Amino acid sequence: MSAYSTRRIANVGFPEAQLLDIAGPLEVFSRASRLLSREGGGPPAYVVELLAHKAGPVVTSSGLALIASRAFSDVRGGLDTLVVSGGRGTDSAVRDRSLIAWLRRMAPPRVRRLASVCTGAFILAEAGLLDGKRVTTHWASCARLARKYPRLTVEPDPIFIQQGSVYTSAGVTSGMDLALSLVAEDHGITLARAVARQLVLFLHRPGGQSQFSTQLEEQLSDHPRIADLQAWMADHLEEDLSVEALASRAAMSPRNFARVFTRTMGVTPARRVEQLRVEAGRRRLEETSEGVDTIAAQCGFGTAESMRRAFVRILRVPPSSYRGRFSDVSKRRAAS
Repeated sequence: MSAYSTRRIANVGFPEAQLLDIAGPLEVFSRASRLLSREGGGPPAYVVELLAHKAGPVVTSSGLALIASRAFSDVRGGLDTLVVSGGRGTDSAVRDRSLIAWLRRMAPPRVRRLASVCTGAFILAEAGLLDGKRVTTHWASCARLARKYPRLTVEPDPIFIQQGSVYTSAGVTSGMDLALSLVAEDHGITLARAVARQLVLFLHRPGGQSQFSTQLEEQLSDHPRIADLQAWMADHLEEDLSVEALASRAAMSPRNFARVFTRTMGVTPARRVEQLRVEAGRRRLEETSEGVDTIAAQCGFGTAESMRRAFVRILRVPPSSYRGRFSDVSKRRAAS
């Protein structure tokens, strides 16, 4: 007998919605359902669908059309999780009074979880569903969201934020990070890891991690010496990564190196080194049972206290609390 019941997941789309805001999270839930059915042969863990102003094609901002199975106005219940997408069409969707009124009616506890991806946060905010909450959206839209909806506390850094039964996530692919986290809430970290492996995703970027992950920022450098040096730095975190040592490796003077690095990367060499070490440290906390002292040495922090300070600066939590979040997910699965 299956120990779970089927959960219905719906994403609300509209003309000019971002394709990945819709397809990304729904694929995570769909893939999780297929893996569970293959493993246990029970009912589907999730049933996914796209809702829109009316049933039929919804042309996304990429020009591709997705098929909405139902009009959102026809849905009055039966949903577990409701996700609102973002994209170029958000400004028009915010002015759709029928959509805003429907979202107000469907808000928790009518649905168990309500979420937005990217600029979908503007739509939830227009409906008054984010008032008094900490929220996030795409980094480029955070200031505008804060100005337009002053009752919100907008945070530009996190990939996603949970406030009770309401979740907001950052730009585009962060919707998949959020969906993986929701799968872990429902069915445990092991299933979420399996989904992440199949979709070639990292499991998992925590909600508090900066929207510009270290890997993404590395791709921003077009200076050949700096690009080559970054790859070397990531593989030699335990070595001397001072400005002088890095400048020598790049065959540049320390002053010129620091100037070029900061101009091309937008951060100082010391800040980049710290980000790389925190990135490596958090993955070891997720994937191993090694102690903080050992991880601090492996990642070049020197001491556990130095690692703690770096984690608080970048992730806003100390290493012990960071690891505890993953343990809590496992405990929820064991208790379910």
